[in-house]
Amino acid sequence: MAARGGDVTLRGTSSRRKNKLKNLLIAPLACLALLAVCDHTEPLSAGSSPAQASVAPIAETHKISAAEAQKMISESKDYVLLDVRTEKEYRHKRIDGAYLIPDNELKDRAATELPDKDKVILLYCRSGRRSAKAAKTLARMGYTNVYDFGGIINWPFATVSD
Repeated sequence: MAARGGDVTLRGTSSRRKNKLKNLLIAPLACLALLAVCDHTEPLSAGSSPAQASVAPIAETHKISAAEAQKMISESKDYVLLDVRTEKEYRHKRIDGAYLIPDNELKDRAATELPDKDKVILLYCRSGRRSAKAAKTLARMGYTNVYDFGGIINWPFATVSD
């Protein structure tokens, strides 16, 4: 390989091999150029880590027992009791005063139907799987007081139905 006026000459190699070698040189340079163009990170402030700079913190969720949920319900009026099951399940059996937003509709409806992101939200479903998922969804959306007490199948207190 010899340099000639800023051009690279590859002596004694086939044109196919020359193309491969050129591609090997061009690809890393193109990647570096792309990274340089796309690097729009803000400088870190004193005492912050890269993780803090790039990702907003996700609010913590709380896993509580049915008894703890019942105590919160009986001692306060400032909460939302949220059932994340289907409408059919909700009509069949629910906790009195529960508000229904099925888990598959939560992302679309939460912002308008649950506008206070600091209000206590008590979540339940049938067995606890959907409520755990819903708790994480709400936390990612910025809700700060999310309490998941699992499934209605483990609720030993009164329920209502249609």
